Parts: sequence; structure tokens; C-alpha cells
Amino acid sequence: MSDSSNYTPPEVWTWDAESGGKFSNINRPIAGPTHDKELPVGKHPLQLYSLGTPNGVKVTVLLEELLALGHEGAEYDAFLIDIGEGSQFSSGFVDVNPNSKIPALLDRSTKPSTRVFESGAIMVYLAEKFGEFLPIDPSERAECMSWLFWQMGSAPYLGGGFGHFYAYAPEKFEYPIDRFAMEVKRQLDVLDRNLSSRQYLCGDTYNISDIAVYSWYGNLVLHNIYDSAEFLDVASYENVIRWANEIEERPAVQRGKRVNRPWGPEEEQVPERHDASDIK
Repeated sequence: MSDSSNYTPPEVWTWDAESGGKFSNINRPIAGPTHDKELPVGKHPLQLYSLGTPNGVKVTVLLEELLALGHEGAEYDAFLIDIGEGSQFSSGFVDVNPNSKIPALLDRSTKPSTRVFESGAIMVYLAEKFGEFLPIDPSERAECMSWLFWQMGSAPYLGGGFGHFYAYAPEKFEYPIDRFAMEVKRQLDVLDRNLSSRQYLCGDTYNISDIAVYSWYGNLVLHNIYDSAEFLDVASYENVIRWANEIEERPAVQRGKRVNRPWGPEEEQVPERHDASDIK
């Protein structure tokens, strides 16, 4: 890697696979599969291929919430996609998500099967399919979708921006850390101000926008992701912390956040889920 103090971009960028830091092997500048491998298929209508990162947690929490309401059609098989090993670049996974990012969903209850990729799209698909956690009233629905899309647009600044440069980059660089820290703190302030007068993001009712935002920003303020709690002064966002704690106490959230999780304390790991009994 070039010395950052005198780096001059070339006229045409070329890929240096060794320059990306801790997670350099999970991204590449071309799409398509790197190897032929079919995805496993379980017994339930919904097949989820994922990992317990925030984007994966969004979907497993929603599925567990739907099951808690008695929707038997929301039973699912959750297969682990090990992005560190390049599982997202298999031919089978690329068939379900051409962008090679987790999570990806295959709904086998439809003929032909329906693929859904991008976590926000999966959440809307499931909410509409089962008629839950997505308001019907046009104004309320617009508010919910606005916060969902806010999360989809904001989280890359938190994860790919701040998290990468603060926690994972091979060196600490002041400019990108300062730039993305400023953005993340503004995002936290947006949430804190909104939640100062509302129980949930959209008012009195819990919906998919809460699940989506909790998976990223609740995780940030409650669990010190990126070892950044002190640096970002997350304790000062009291309304966000109150809201995040309230969501985290929900039994379905406790279950969903463990699915496709192969790290941490053993009792919190559920690498794959095929039945309710898999989550002890």
C-alpha cells in the first residue's frame, strides 16, 4: 500500500486485493460467481441465506416476530453464508442475489420461486406477504418507508464508512474517521430528536423501520460495535438508548439476533436455524 501522505491516484484505478484491510477478501470489483456450488435447501417455504450481521439480523428478527404472531407460513430455514470464506460468490448464491451480499431470501411457496435480495426489500416483501409491521394508512406507511429507506441510506456511512476506517482499516487515517464520525453523530442526533417525542420511530406502533434501524443503531448504542462507544459518546443519546432497550427486550428480537451467528459466547450462537427448537 502506498504511503497515504503522498498518495497520488493513478489515471486508471486497478484492484490491489491486499489493500483493503481486515475484510479485503469479501469484496471485489467484478460481479458473478467465482465457483460452482448450489445452495442447500431445507424443508420450509422460506429459505434464508445469511449471516448474523446487522443486515441479516433485520430479517431474522422480522421472521421471529411473524412466527410469534402465529404465522406458520413464516417458518424458515436459515443457512449460514460465510462471507470470510467467499460463500457469497458461489453460483447458487449469485443466482439468488446477483450483488453477492447477505441476506438473500428464496420464497418457495410461490410458483416459480421468488428471490428477494437487499435486506430492506426482504423486510417489505415479508411484511406485505403476512400483513404485519407495515402500516396500511398511506400517511403512516409513508412515514414507515421513509425511516426504512433512511436506514438503508445511512448505514453505509456507519458500517462501510466509520466502522471500516475506525476499526478495520490497516492504518488510522484522521480525515475519513473525522468525516464519518461527524456523519454518524448527526444520524444519532436525528434519531434522538425524533424519539424524544415518540415511543417508536413512527409513533406509538412498532414496525419494520424500528427493526431495521435497531439492528444497526441499537447495536451501536447498546453493544459498542467497533469499540467506539466512548469515541462517539453514545451515552449522550438517551432517547435512542431508551428505544433500543425497549426493542431488545422483545422475545422475538432476542431470538432473531442469534440466528446465523457463529461468533460470541457459545450460548448465543445459532449458526443455522431450521426449527424453533434450534434456538434454546
